[in-house]
Amino acid sequence: MRAKKSLLAITAGILCCMVGLWFSASIQGGQKTYELEPRLTIPEYKTDVVRIMDAYERLMERYMGLTESNLSMIAMDLRTVGTRLDSIDAKLTELSARVMRIEQALGIDEQRSSSGVPLRSRPDDLDTEVSLERAR
Repeated sequence: MRAKKSLLAITAGILCCMVGLWFSASIQGGQKTYELEPRLTIPEYKTDVVRIMDAYERLMERYMGLTESNLSMIAMDLRTVGTRLDSIDAKLTELSARVMRIEQALGIDEQRSSSGVPLRSRPDDLDTEVSLERAR
């Protein structure tokens, strides 16, 4: 019996070792594979023609920006010129009305030439008329 017990103990030990080996192999699995994704970026190769075209595009963008800013400044200048001309026109209208009132007060008749421009008296005639008006 003793031989049967020792044979049973040896068989149980071998069985335990085999189960242990089987579990250790299943835990580790087979051969492990890893996937690596490189994150290195390599700049693209540019030929001289590509570099020239890129420089030309940048130059054209800058030129178009400058042109746009100059056109906007011209538009602002035209607005200020327009308002200035309107104010000059208003002042000329006021001066024209004032001169007309002065001429009416002095009794100057407007004689028009064929071109539509009024003919004026000689300066010394105006001086005598002004002095006559003051005397009254």
